[in-house]
Amino acid sequence: MRVGFFTECYKPIVNGIVASIDALRDGLHARGVEVTTIAPHFPRFVDVERGVVRIPSLPLPTQTAYRLCVPYLNADDRARVRGIDLVHAHSPFVTGWMGASYARRHRIPLVFTYHTRLDAYAHYAPFDRATTERAMVELTRRYANAADTVVVPTPAMEIRLRELGVRAPIAVVPSAIDVERFAAGRRSALVRARLGADDEGPLALVVARLGVEKNVELAIDTLGAFAELRLAVVGDGPHRAALEERARRRGVAERVRFTGALPRERLPDVYASADAFVFPSTTDTQGLVLAEALAAGLPVVAAESEASRDVLAGAGRVVAPEPAAVADAIRAALAEGRDHSAVHLAFSRFTVEVQTRRILEVYREVLAARAA
Repeated sequence: MRVGFFTECYKPIVNGIVASIDALRDGLHARGVEVTTIAPHFPRFVDVERGVVRIPSLPLPTQTAYRLCVPYLNADDRARVRGIDLVHAHSPFVTGWMGASYARRHRIPLVFTYHTRLDAYAHYAPFDRATTERAMVELTRRYANAADTVVVPTPAMEIRLRELGVRAPIAVVPSAIDVERFAAGRRSALVRARLGADDEGPLALVVARLGVEKNVELAIDTLGAFAELRLAVVGDGPHRAALEERARRRGVAERVRFTGALPRERLPDVYASADAFVFPSTTDTQGLVLAEALAAGLPVVAAESEASRDVLAGAGRVVAPEPAAVADAIRAALAEGRDHSAVHLAFSRFTVEVQTRRILEVYREVLAARAA
């Protein structure tokens, strides 16, 4: 089987979507499926992996690493995508419609993974926010209804898409991580020092892209209700300067360490070296970092959302998005220590093998339906 991944979001961007795409690609390769990834060209970036086709792109007029794709394939690239049996789109934008057009012309199935609540990112557009939110909802609905099957990572997102008017079949398939790698992390005094903590005081961890929609302010404000707590914020993004300024205004800057983005191979030891994980976002469709924290056995405190409840499945603590509530939950989590049952939960739900098996079932179903 040959599958074409069409995505607006790919390397050198580092985020949960890219990690999810790569994990699925690796899982499919292991099962004998050939994957060709069609993604935007980034200046001065050279792909190491084979099977990546880059299309022309332009910078966007906003503060973002994403690119405006130009829907064009030269003759060599058209030859590289020829013979695809199924299109799997990971974006409803230009590359997504390229994939949909390819699927329609060649009468092959279109599968769409709903990675992102696009309306939650409307603040990045240089237009009226309410108008942009409505446009993103309409785009999501139209694209999802053009697909043979829509893949969502949590039941909460299935409910949301139905509320938006999506009628296409929906399959719930959690995005995968390398569970073994995150379960094998080692606690390290050196790593803790780099995260801004000594070996005695409690250390909370946030791993996120630093954008407004991630609500990292909640984790910073929590320090005002927990005088002994230190916070490490791993990640980067356009909102970093504002978050650093917020920490200064709250008088907690000396207890917050912004590390910037770290290589993924270093993250298992980062999780293992923290004492609690804080997930302040209420807009994620899954939150891949929640699965990573579970695999590490790190006690989790998440702001209330149905998606977080779906991912945690009774593990961790889901609380109101208020500093006092988060601080109380962190104290309780610290008192209980590492959660070994969470590691078993991660192995049962978030491995690449589990995701690949379920996605292959989706592929076979849509191919059989087309053949019929």
